[in-house]
Order: sequence, then C-alpha cells, then structure tokens
Amino acid sequence: MLHSQFHVKFRFLILSLFMIGSSQTVLSQELEGCPIFPANNVWNTRIDHLPVDPRSSDYVNSIGSDIGLHPDFGSGLWRGAPNGIPYTIVSDPIEFVSVSFDYSDESDMGPYPIPPDAAIEGGPDSTGDRHIIIVDKNTCMLYELFAAYQNPDGSWRAGSGAIFDLRSNSLRPEGWTSADAAGLPILPGLARFEEAASGEIRHALRFTCEQTRQAYVWPARHYASRSSDPTLPPMGQRFRLKSSFDTSGFSSQSKVILNALKEYGMILADNGGNWFISGCPDSGWDNDRLVNELRTVKGSDFEAVDISSLIKNPDSAEIYPFTANTAVENPKTY
Repeated sequence: MLHSQFHVKFRFLILSLFMIGSSQTVLSQELEGCPIFPANNVWNTRIDHLPVDPRSSDYVNSIGSDIGLHPDFGSGLWRGAPNGIPYTIVSDPIEFVSVSFDYSDESDMGPYPIPPDAAIEGGPDSTGDRHIIIVDKNTCMLYELFAAYQNPDGSWRAGSGAIFDLRSNSLRPEGWTSADAAGLPILPGLARFEEAASGEIRHALRFTCEQTRQAYVWPARHYASRSSDPTLPPMGQRFRLKSSFDTSGFSSQSKVILNALKEYGMILADNGGNWFISGCPDSGWDNDRLVNELRTVKGSDFEAVDISSLIKNPDSAEIYPFTANTAVENPKTY
C-alpha cells in the first residue's frame, strides 16, 4: 500500500515537472484586443508531445517527401496583388451587407460587415480563391468568405461564408464547409509578420496539399475529395516538423516559422500546392530568404501527428485539459 501511494505521488511529481515549461503550454493569439480563439483552443495548443500518427509515412509520401516547404505569402506583389491572405479590421459604425452563396446550405447567411475597401486575396481583379477575412474588433466576431465578388447593386455573392465568435471554441456544424475546404477558420492559421518580428508564433499554421482523402479528422468538419485512398491525408490532419531538425542555420524569420512548426505544427485546411503554408502579406517579410531557406525543408522532415487524445468534445475545438491530475486519472491520454 505504501509502495502504491509512493508510486502515484512520484508520478504526479514527474508530470507536474513535465508541465512546467513543457509541451502543453496554451497561449491565445490576440488581434486588435480580440483573442484569436481561447487559449485552450486546438489552434493554440502545442502538439510536440503527442504521438506520431500510424499513417504518417503514407501521408508524407503522398504529399511529397522530397518536396520543399513553401511560404504562400510575402512582401510586395505577386501577379500584381499583395502576396498572401490579407485581413481587414472593422469597427463601429459598420455597414452590413447581404451576401448570396453558391453553397447556401453550408454557409452562415450573415449579413457581413464588408467595407468598400475590404482586402481581397489576390486583389479586386483576382480569379483565384478571393478570400475576404474581416474582424470586427468591437464584437470580436470573425467573418470569412470564399470566392467573394461584389454585385452592381452593392450586395455581394460568394462561394461560401462562415462567421465565428473569436471568444468561443464552437466548431462548424458536422459536414459543413467554411471559407476553407476543411470547414475551419482561416485567420488562426495565418503567419503574421508582427508575430515573426516578436520572435514567436504561438499557434498552428494553415497548409495545403494537392491530393486529400474523402475524410476529415477533428477539428475539421468537411472534406473536398472523391478519393478513398487511405494513403492520402484527411482534412484537418496535423503535421509537425521533427524535433531533430536543426534550425540553427536559418534566418530569424524562417527560424520563428520552423520553431512554430515544431511546437504547434500545421493543419491541412485546403487543396492547393504541396506543403504550402499560409500567411498574411506584409512589407516586412524577406521573400528571398523565406523562399530559398524554407524550400530546403523537405516533406521527409515532417511527421503526421495523432491529436485524438486532445478531443474533449468532437463538436468543440476546446482541448482535453492537461493537468497532473487528469494525466494520472487518464493514462491513455499521455
């Protein structure tokens, strides 16, 4: 009996020490005074302590083990438009406008606070994804649109749209898309220059690949594929840069991104370029260094992660609480 009590207390102590400065730190992003989802949201959770997914090798090989990482953002212009996915901050007074949707049965009908000068991915003449991301800093509501175009009467039309409360962990309804194929918000997965300049990105990044499976895993809610090939990754799959990868020779901007990919990883959110990570355009990004340095980081340097132990409720992005008590009581989790 004494031996058993000692064993439990010793394990409790080890787990407590593990927590102090370890891998399960949860810190919330913030933008214009609004959290980018709560601190215990899965986007804001480190996953460097979690196990490798059993299908990791298959997923990495299907995306491309020899293909380099690519920043799908930067400074200056790309094909005549800012390079990356921009966002717009609005505050009162706001004019809300109606939006019609191609996928109306899976879209939040709004209305949406789209100002006349709203930033559009690819610019106003783009024929690409044309994402519009808007944060209302007074209400901390996030509005995201895919394939957004303005009509002559001032109203808008879009492929799909989603509205999120940045103070909530709620997910989209089961099976619903968003402005992203995985049914996830876009904003929390973007690399922002001010984060890189601060020396730390404290959240997972968004990334794409060309071929995905007709499946999704938490926290994703939607898929965009007709393939049942089990070697293809599902939407929502989390990946991380291997802990053994040496980042010492990289420039400061690249190192911040790579460290985030080790600690928080990246979430597969859409079909697109293989190993393309998303970010916001900013004049402070060093394009040459980012592109040339990150392309040396190959797919084989990543591993898929099994984050199923974090699920508290499959309909919420809130993570399963990690404390010494819960770790002892639920040894299956860690």
